[in-house]
Amino acid sequence: MKKAIRGQLISYYDNPFSKPVEDCLYYEEDALLVMDGGKIIAVGPASRLLSDLYRDVEVTHYKDAIICPGFIDCHVHYPQTEMIGAYGKQLIDWLNKYTFVAEQKFADEAYARAAAEVFLKELIRAGTTTAAVFCTVHPQSVDAFFEQSAKIKMRNIAGKALMDRHAPPGLMDTAQSGYDQTKSLIAKWHGNGRALYAVTPRFAPTSTEEQMELTGAVWKEHPGTYLQSHISENKAELEWVKELYPERKSYVDVYQHYGQLGPRAIYGHGVHFTETDFRTFAETGTAIAHCPTSNLFLGSGLFRLERAMTGSPTVRTGLATDLGGGTNFSQLVSMNEAYKIAQLNGYALNAHKAFYLATRGAADALYLGGQIGSLAEGHEADIAVLDLKATPILDYRLGHAETIEEVLFAFIILGDDRAVRATYVAGELVYERDRDTLLETFNGF
Repeated sequence: MKKAIRGQLISYYDNPFSKPVEDCLYYEEDALLVMDGGKIIAVGPASRLLSDLYRDVEVTHYKDAIICPGFIDCHVHYPQTEMIGAYGKQLIDWLNKYTFVAEQKFADEAYARAAAEVFLKELIRAGTTTAAVFCTVHPQSVDAFFEQSAKIKMRNIAGKALMDRHAPPGLMDTAQSGYDQTKSLIAKWHGNGRALYAVTPRFAPTSTEEQMELTGAVWKEHPGTYLQSHISENKAELEWVKELYPERKSYVDVYQHYGQLGPRAIYGHGVHFTETDFRTFAETGTAIAHCPTSNLFLGSGLFRLERAMTGSPTVRTGLATDLGGGTNFSQLVSMNEAYKIAQLNGYALNAHKAFYLATRGAADALYLGGQIGSLAEGHEADIAVLDLKATPILDYRLGHAETIEEVLFAFIILGDDRAVRATYVAGELVYERDRDTLLETFNGF
């Protein structure tokens, strides 16, 4: 059934890191967006489109708000939801002390299903409508996630973690079982509704050479699937990889050797990339997920966003929370911290570039730019509505904003999940903040 929403609207048609913002931004002060069958069928000035709208089409008018594409999270761990904010030293210590303990609980599918419910509700509350998600080594953790995701028709990417060494026994598979289970899960979930599957080696240190070989093989055998992992997050991790793979030239070379770079491969972090690393990612079409809150929380380092987005050649890059190393579900908060990291690297990240990284840029990083990430005719109707009066200080600050760029930057610095008034997934309203609950579509979730 057709429905429409009306209000201020922003979207990005192109990349403001490489082109003038006026050639990339679509901004309409009074727009109408019409949805049907889960897709956007029309978008433009309300003055023009209202006259063509049938009288029986419901129009929701969002005053004092900005309609924007639903946010996209390029790298996140749903099993770590329960340990967000857990105190730790740095990456490896934190993994052993908290992550591996929590993830063993996901052998219980009922436990996994309950955790997925909490995780997905928090995504929606934050205006995030697509995520690239790490499950645990247990196949049932993947089933639980995709079953819950399907209830609200989210376009999510997820996969079973592959780990056959340097982990507790309860979190290890074998090279062969990981390969077999991955094939089975791909057959079950990839392309099932809006679900997309990602072959998911956790990171090179937790896989043997045999598993790395079979991981590259199973990805190659299933064109159109994704591959997700971690890379160059922490200096101690880099040294560990050198010890484990002494014959390889670099951390990036490990993944390249085993056939794990290319289109639809996305790696979290890349904090300590060399120029050669950036060039290899660019030339292979591999993407980076920039995880600012996680990198700061774990003291991993400062990702060089300017190099990735404006260097020669550029690298596909999207924004990510990396929960639970990351500290907030809100991509507005991720933008806030990305701005600060860029500042420390001597680069001023403006509001349009930041919003692009969490919407159209993230979609392009995931090779989904023609489907999600923009509010354009034919795209899937995943939408966030941001409230200009969400908090008293935001309301006051925006009363002094003179341009749309100033408005968006204030959202970045002052905003979080409270700024999201409503979220639409596949054209359906699934969250309204002022009802203080998720809508009835989540009943039985």
